[in-house]
Formats: sequence, structure tokens, C-alpha cells
Amino acid sequence: MTSDHLIILGGIGLFLFGMSTLTDGLKGLANAPLRRMLARFTKTPLSGAVTGALTTAVIQSSSATTVTAVGFVGAGLLTFSQALGIIFGANVGTTLKGWVIALFGFKFELGVAAMPLLFVGVLASLLLSGRVAQTGRALAGFSLLFIGLGMMQDGVSGFEGQITPSDFPDDSLLGRLQLVALGIVMTVVTQSSSVGVAAALVALNAGAINFPQAAAMVIGMDVGTTVTAAMATLGGSQAMRQTGFAHVIYNLITGLAAFLLLDVFQAALSGWIEAGEKEFALVAFHSGFNFLGVVFVLPFAGAFARMIQRLFPDDEAVIAGAPDQRLLSDPSAAIDAAAGATRGLATALFSALHSGMSRETPSAARLAARARRAAAPLEDVGAYLARIKPAEGAAVQENRHRSLLHAVDHLGRLGTRFGQTERVDTMATDPRLLRLSHLLGQLAGELTEDADLKRLESRLDRLRRILRQRRSVFRDRHLARVSQGRLDAELAYDQMDSMRWLHRVCYHLWRIVHHLERAQFPSKPAPEETLILPEDED
Repeated sequence: MTSDHLIILGGIGLFLFGMSTLTDGLKGLANAPLRRMLARFTKTPLSGAVTGALTTAVIQSSSATTVTAVGFVGAGLLTFSQALGIIFGANVGTTLKGWVIALFGFKFELGVAAMPLLFVGVLASLLLSGRVAQTGRALAGFSLLFIGLGMMQDGVSGFEGQITPSDFPDDSLLGRLQLVALGIVMTVVTQSSSVGVAAALVALNAGAINFPQAAAMVIGMDVGTTVTAAMATLGGSQAMRQTGFAHVIYNLITGLAAFLLLDVFQAALSGWIEAGEKEFALVAFHSGFNFLGVVFVLPFAGAFARMIQRLFPDDEAVIAGAPDQRLLSDPSAAIDAAAGATRGLATALFSALHSGMSRETPSAARLAARARRAAAPLEDVGAYLARIKPAEGAAVQENRHRSLLHAVDHLGRLGTRFGQTERVDTMATDPRLLRLSHLLGQLAGELTEDADLKRLESRLDRLRRILRQRRSVFRDRHLARVSQGRLDAELAYDQMDSMRWLHRVCYHLWRIVHHLERAQFPSKPAPEETLILPEDED
């Protein structure tokens, strides 16, 4: 391996590290307001596309934007249809980086000029704190981008005349397909399409590849970016899987369209290519096919969503477990994904309660079966949450994380209640217990359909108070009837246990919804868990 090879590898490494550092700094500066913007302004596919494009343009990571969208869907902040717009727009926003590289990296060659900026940025990130430190981190990352780009240019220049377009697959259908595959592999390995685009720009600028070859590689890089979003869906709810795979299918469709229209784009950009502005022609191609993809798909967003839902239908028998472990490197994304998995578990148990309690006779077997199916995924999500380490000083992350830990704890206790089959069966022996069980089952059904957690929390709290009061009255009356010889003592104790079961299940539902709502909107410090008095327990 020659020194030129080592310089190229070092340049790629610096560029990749700079990209990661820049994204971390920008996310630290703008993550909270951008996340709020994603949740607040994504009401239609069009507004979602604009919001997704702007968010990605700011944080310079389409993967971070799409992973956040996947997490928001799982947490109930966005519907699947709303998240589609974000996915569409993220592809457009990420192309801004290519324009910056083409303009400043080749026209002004900022590699040497960035050295002082790197020094200032590193000092700020090491010696200061808060937003100033995050700004310094972003500045250091920005500087490393151009230092790495300069090293790649220097390394490639050493092969000038030795590596030519003829050394790559030729400009044929098979050759272009091979180059697309190369672009996919580069993005999967580096986990960043920006590195691949930069490498293609450098090779194009040095004459090592021609425009069609570079364009085919860029198409592959766009497809390769879907891997991270697909990873975020592992272990998530069905809505999360639909969102992640919608990203994959959309990028495959736009990539196929760009591949088929490559010659058309080349003819349209021939003026730049012939004028020696091949780098601008390549980034214009990258932006162009992504923008046209959004323009053409938005009018059919509803049909596209229905197609995805048919390809990945809901299956209530499937209970999602922990998200992908690789997301743990990004606490915000990991918490989003964990919130989605926790909400999926809650929905599964609420659905079982609705089905089991809404019948004429409560179904203890159905509740117990669903609790058994949920036990392992619940344990996995709890272990996953334990591995999440919120960033130091990130109060919002800490509050969301704590709320999810509370929610999982209550879900576990709810599952234990579901296994108490004798108490459920006993409800059929008393008409009052039956009426209350039906009421609880109906409200549990609303929990699976209504996204307004604050309203549901209030209704559950009201029912919990009613059940607590009824439980006390129920107990006094039953003991009085036993004393008077009007009721069998064993049956009375069993019915009192059933009433206590209804109250405690409602209590757990209330706390689960409360903490899920806190995990969505952690604007205030997360409160400590309500003290459970000994007489409240069995």
C-alpha cells in the first residue's frame, strides 16, 4: 500500500469523523427545538416534507431525521401518514452538504484555512460548556470535513493518469448496476452517504471517473441511507416498521427512477459538464432526482401509505421487543425507539384487557395468554432502557428516560395482574363486578385508539377514584353480609379480591398513560412516582 493510499484512507477517516462531530454539535445546539418542530408542524405530507428537509439541512443527517420520525411514530407523536412527509423531505435536505462541498471544497480549497478554525473549535469544546461547547464541536467538525476532503484530493492526485474511468465498470446497463451496488456498499460501511458523495466528487474532479459513473454511485448511496432507518424499526411497533420500510421503498423507487432517467439528466446538465463544472452537475443531479421524487410522490402520499400498510399489515399477535442496540450511541434516538416499543407493549396489554373485559363473561385465559406473550418483550425493553445513558446535563432526555422506566415497571405489574385468573373468573359471580369490569374494558379499548394521552389520563384517574371508593363500600357490605350469615365467607373474600383487582389494574393503567404522556412532552421535571400505601396493595 503506497503513501497515496494511506492519505486517501486518512482523508476518508477525517471526513467521516468530521461529519459525525459536525452532526453531534448541530444536534446539541438545535435538537430540542427541531424535535418540537417535527412534532408540531408535521400535519400533512407536504408540511412534513418541508419540515423534514429543513431539519435535515440544519443537522446535516437524513438518518437522524428519519430515525427521529420512526421514534415519533412509535411514541404516538406522529401518525404513519404524517411521518411519510418527513421521510420524503429528509432526502432533499441532505443534498445541501454536496453543494457546500462542491462550492467551498473545490473552488476555494479550505483544507489549510480550516486549521485555525479546528484549533478554536476544539478548544471551545474542551474548555467551555453548554451551547458554546456545542458550537465549538460543530466548528471543529466543519473544519475536519474540509481537511479530510483536502487529504482525499491530495491522495487521489497521486494516481492522476493511473486511474481512469476505464478502470471502473463501463457505462453500460450492467456497469451502472455494479456502480449502484458499489455506492450502496460504501454507504452501509461508512453509515453516511455524505462520505460517499464526497469521494465521488473527488474522483470526478480528478478525472478518475466520469459523470455517468459518479451519478450511478450517488444513486446507490441514496439507497444505502435506508439501512439506519430500517435498523430503528427492529423490535418496534408495526407503525414503526411501516415507517422505516416506507423509507426503504421510497428510496428504492426514486433510485430506480433516477437510474432510468440518468441519460436525461446528463443531457440537461451537459452545459455544466462541458464547461468543466462536473462537481456542480453531480450535486445538481443528486438534488434534482430527490426533489422530483418528492414532487411526484406527494399527490399520491395517501395511496403510498395504503400500499405500505397492505405490505406490512398490523398483527396484534406480534408484540415488539427492544429496539436495535446500535441506536444506543444516540440517546435521543434510542429513547424515541424505546418509547415506541413501550407504547406498543402498552397497546397490546390494553387491547387484551378490552377484549377480555368487554365480553359478557370476562376472559381470564385471554388476559393470561397475552401477559405470557408480553413477558419476554417487556423484559427486553426494560433491559434496553437500562442501557440508555442520557447525555450529561440533558434534562429532557433524563425526564423522558425516567418516565419510560416508570411505565415499564407498571406494565410489568399489570402483566402480573393479568395472570391472576381466579380473580378475573370470580367477577362473573357478582353483577356489580361485571358492570365495573365492562366499564374498565371499554376504557382500555379507547386507550388503543385515542392519541390524546392527557385526556385519557384524566379519565383513568377519575375511574380509579371511583373504584377506590366503591372498593371500600363493597368491602364493608360484604363483611356485614358474612357477619349476618347472608353470604359465604370464602366467596365474599374472593369477590373482594376481584374488586381490589379492578382498582389496582385501573391504577396501573393510569400510571402507564401518565408516564407515556410525560415521555412525549417532558417540558417539566418528571415527578417522583406516587407513593403506594400498604393498604392499597394485596
